Amino acid sequence: MKYIPSVGMEVHAQLLTNSKMFCGCPTHFGESPNTNVCPICLGLPGTLPVPNKRAIEHVIRTSLALNCTIAPTALFYRKNYFYPDLTKGYQISQYGEEHPIGTLGWLEIVVNGERKRIHIRRVHLEEDTGKLFHFVPGESEVDYNRCGMPLMEIVTDFPPDIHSGEEAKEYLVQLRAILTYLGVCDGKMEEGSLRCEPNISVAPEGSDTLGVKTELKNLNSFRSVVRGIDFEAQRQSEVLESGGRIAQETRGWNDEGFSFPMRSKEGEQDYRYFPEPDIVPVVIDEAWIESLRATLPELPLAKWERYQKEFGLSAYDSGVLTADYETARFFEACVTHKADPKSACNWITGELAAKLNADNKRIDQTPFTPAHVADLLSLIQNNTITSRIAKDVFAEAYQNGRMPSEIVQSQGLTQIADETALRSMAQKVIGENPDIVEKLRSGKEGVMGFLVGQVMKESKGRANPQRVQEILREEILT
Repeated sequence: MKYIPSVGMEVHAQLLTNSKMFCGCPTHFGESPNTNVCPICLGLPGTLPVPNKRAIEHVIRTSLALNCTIAPTALFYRKNYFYPDLTKGYQISQYGEEHPIGTLGWLEIVVNGERKRIHIRRVHLEEDTGKLFHFVPGESEVDYNRCGMPLMEIVTDFPPDIHSGEEAKEYLVQLRAILTYLGVCDGKMEEGSLRCEPNISVAPEGSDTLGVKTELKNLNSFRSVVRGIDFEAQRQSEVLESGGRIAQETRGWNDEGFSFPMRSKEGEQDYRYFPEPDIVPVVIDEAWIESLRATLPELPLAKWERYQKEFGLSAYDSGVLTADYETARFFEACVTHKADPKSACNWITGELAAKLNADNKRIDQTPFTPAHVADLLSLIQNNTITSRIAKDVFAEAYQNGRMPSEIVQSQGLTQIADETALRSMAQKVIGENPDIVEKLRSGKEGVMGFLVGQVMKESKGRANPQRVQEILREEILT
């Protein structure tokens, strides 16, 4: 029997604010454990929470970008449960379907070249919990620095539109891009500021009802999202095929390639929601909404389409450039400096991306600016330098910030234009490689690359390879 997976996505995004959700503690990542805490976020008796306005605005802007309806009033509730990472014994949240900030929206993804709409059920705001560390069996420690951080939850609609790990990954890629474009979340899954918890179920093909779902935890990369969902769907299918039953539970994911049970999944009634008595309802009027709508940037999918139409880039290249806001901004600045769009794209996604990855830097952390890209491309297009020399010039400009044209001028790296000098180097290579020359004369065109390479080596990369090949043919075959 064939089983069809259905995947609901719950995504938690830590919001970029200077202070926590209900207190003035800083939100810096990587501080010493339990240093960014106060009586409010530790839940000590007698403290009163005060909502963070910037966090609320981040959720409104996200809801608008996801085509949601904005609630006129946002209410906070107490979600009651006991766990070591939650000092108060309850979490201040927005109760599921009751007055979240954003409802009934959607975003679009592209899978196999086709667009698909993924419906959003709600976007709501809550506080984050602390973080547990399990060092040895039977012993755990907790860091409360994260406790009280403003946390936005984005939940897909029911029944699910997502039916594979690949679709789930594309949804998460697109959502992460939107959040980073808006500047509401840094999207760093490896640091836990963006966390994904898919709910997975399988049902026989053609069934009108969904199967029992499991929730998958510990997915900290796009790759683990795909692997985790596909593994869990296969596991459930095999259990059902063998006559077993699926337990409604929370399961962890191990990067070695398997999921494991953690605890039984709570029902909504177990949390005993009730309105938070210490926080008054937040009124969201039309003027506030429209002022925030005016701040929305061009979103990634619209930019992806524009790059193809306006600059003639491929869908793949456009996707690479628009996946990251800073990369897209860098590319557009290159075009503003009169750089050829396709050539700029190649350098950004090629040489520059490789160097940034090796140095573990962002594109806005290098002295190699869009003006440098435009200057370098101009030198190549005007035949001032060869592509080979361009790589050396790039490496130096990347390190010290000097303009490529200045480096070329000071080091005498211009392309050799003297025909006599080029022909002399070609004749030298011909004389040193008689066996290779005879192979070329006998019709073995593949050896031409070797001879061109030898001349390029002789010229220290300053010869024009196309002209070198022409000269070699003239000297050998005529």
